[in-house]
Parts: sequence; structure tokens; C-alpha cells
Amino acid sequence: MAALPLIVFDVNETLLDLQTMEPTFERIFGEKSAMRLWFADLILYSAALTVAGCYVPFTDIGSAVMKMLADTRGVRIDDSDKQELTEKFSTMPPYPEVPAALRKLRDAGFRLFTLTDNLLEVQTRQLEHGGIVDLFERRFSADGVKHHKPSREAYAHVEKELGVAPSQLCLIACHTWDTLGAVAAGWEAALIKRVGNDVLGVGPQPQFVGDDLNDIADQLIARHKGRS
Repeated sequence: MAALPLIVFDVNETLLDLQTMEPTFERIFGEKSAMRLWFADLILYSAALTVAGCYVPFTDIGSAVMKMLADTRGVRIDDSDKQELTEKFSTMPPYPEVPAALRKLRDAGFRLFTLTDNLLEVQTRQLEHGGIVDLFERRFSADGVKHHKPSREAYAHVEKELGVAPSQLCLIACHTWDTLGAVAAGWEAALIKRVGNDVLGVGPQPQFVGDDLNDIADQLIARHKGRS
């Protein structure tokens, strides 16, 4: 019988509610939609820096992107604004269905891990604050290999640490750029269609697509039912 795949989760927005950061951006920029632009640019420049061979910790990129966004709009920000951003990012709550869906997967025999661009200490604080840290066997950070996702090196870092082949891993994320990277690396992938996220019609495709983590959990359990 084939073994169950090891499930590796993205964290930001996949498990934790990014929209809870909107009030901070509305206060600073006068519109909550600035949060989406900030996060999109955070991912853009983390990938651009990685491709350029320049590793910068994710939190530092986040602060720099916030300042860049402010400069383009003629908005003045100070250290307290950057500190608020860091604090809110570190304490985002899980989506309502997440804790029970994680337990459902674990009870079905799946082993659960994380892989994020966050520094390990930031990720740990996020998951501790969300009350779900104990549901994961191990936590991984792109900082461990100095390459942000979706670089091949980020996924290979998990493979090496766990001593498994790519085909033994399945990424769950709500960002197509992340599932694209995982599938290109030889993993399975599942895409959660959180607000503003959907399937991209080109490139490597996720094997599972669902509206929330509970939906994805049910699909994975049904797919692998009877395996051990």
C-alpha cells in the first residue's frame, strides 16, 4: 500500500486570516485595499530578490515594501507604523475552519508540516498565537536555505530535512505561485481559493482545488482512503 503523502502547509493567508491586517492599512493609507497591494508587492520582491541572488529576510522586505508604498503615495510612516505591521502580521488568527480541518487530517493519519517565507521565530509566534502550533510535526522556513518560495531550493530544503522524495510531499497553499513551484518541483499540491486567489490557467496545475481547508481535507482523505 502506498504511504500517505506528507502534508506541508503554507501559513500566511493559507491558514491565517490576512484580512485582519486591513485596519492598519486603512489607518495609514486611508484605504484597506492598500493591504492587498502591499502583500502582492511583498511576494513580488521576495521572488525578485531571490532570482537576483540577493536573500533578504521576509520581515525586512515587508517593512521596505510598506515604505515604498508610502513613498509612492506621499504618505509619511514612522517606526511605530512598521512595528504595528510586524505585530499584526505575527498575530493573525486562523480562519474559522482551520483548527478542526487540521485535526481531521491528522486523525486520518496524515503527518503535518509547514513551509513559509517567514523567519522561523515569526512563524512559531503566529502558530502559537493561533493555538495550532502543536498540530505540526515540524516547521520549516525558507530562511533555512536563503531562498524564498517558489524557488526550487525552498522545496528541496524540506525534502532534504525529511529525507523523502518530492513525490512523497503535498503542499497546501492558497497562492497559485506557491502551488506552481511545488508541482514543478515534483510535489502534489492543493489550492485553497481564499478571497482574491484562484487557479491560473497556465503552468503546472494543483491536483486538488477547494473553497477552504475543510474542503481540501475531505478531498485528500477521500483520495487516499484505504492507504496506509
